[in-house]
Amino acid sequence: MAARQEVTAWRPAVPGVVEVFHAHFTGYAYPMHVHEAWTLLIVDDGAVRYDLDRHEHGTPHDTVSLLPPHVPHNGSPATPGGFRKRVVYLDTSLLGADLVGPAVDTPDLRDPVLRRRVGQLHHALDHPGDELEAAGRLTFIGERLTAHLRPRLVTDVPRADPGLARRLRELLDARIVEGVALEEAAALLHAHPAHLVRAFSTAYGIAPHQYLNSRRVDRARRLLLEGQRPGEVATATGFFDQSHLTRHFRKLVGVTPGRYAKSV
Repeated sequence: MAARQEVTAWRPAVPGVVEVFHAHFTGYAYPMHVHEAWTLLIVDDGAVRYDLDRHEHGTPHDTVSLLPPHVPHNGSPATPGGFRKRVVYLDTSLLGADLVGPAVDTPDLRDPVLRRRVGQLHHALDHPGDELEAAGRLTFIGERLTAHLRPRLVTDVPRADPGLARRLRELLDARIVEGVALEEAAALLHAHPAHLVRAFSTAYGIAPHQYLNSRRVDRARRLLLEGQRPGEVATATGFFDQSHLTRHFRKLVGVTPGRYAKSV
């Protein structure tokens, strides 16, 4: 079998994310190296064998691996068919230097909830325009990683804060088209991003990004009924482009914007 090296890399407009890296390798082995950022890794097919701090580790498909910055590691396929992985490189704003030691001791985490959340993060990062969703998912991932590495200092229990939830809803309502980044909303409302998302979801039963997309789709429906074209509607309602509008419109309405317009 010929060696395969397929990679896709990009830097999304999400605070804390340095790079997203998807790869499929069959005959390639990484030499010892270091990263300036945290490496958050999941393997979708196959497995990776790697050495970290002179200890051997592996990444079966049900684990999440967290490799700390500036700690040497390598990597090679642990299965005949190689491996397919998805990586998010994170700066130190999400995870502090005090977590490096615990991460070196326990880099591979068996946590189905964390694994699912990292997969959802990659899905959001893969779609321009879904930065609010990605930021919300990332802040919960940061909390859960911290809970693994400092288990007695973090709790994941929802706390009601209806006043904060209402203020965030008012902010989203005022900025339906231009949107608002989670980091900016947290600064404006003087709240930690994770608490802000959790308070909103607890109060309204829907995440902030879902609420914003719902408002945008509602506005898109009205504009389509008025005869505007889907491409124009996407721009007028705050979606990144027409495909971004189509994806969310179909999810909430059941048909594409074009089919909806033709039904008039």
